[in-house]
Amino acid sequence: MDLITTPNLDAPDDFYEALIEAHQGLTSDESHAFNARLVLVLANHIGSTAVLRQAFEAAAPSR
Repeated sequence: MDLITTPNLDAPDDFYEALIEAHQGLTSDESHAFNARLVLVLANHIGSTAVLRQAFEAAAPSR
């Protein structure tokens, strides 16, 4: 299985709005902790270390 890097969200604006709403009222530390938990939940859903490694590479800053 390969990482999907082409647009794949059925409603990207709705996703972004929901993500912003999920952070409403959180402190900076709480927001960072929420993001960390969200990454772990989504990584568990993906379940493939190979795909997750592809995601790490895709998300890495340009060097």
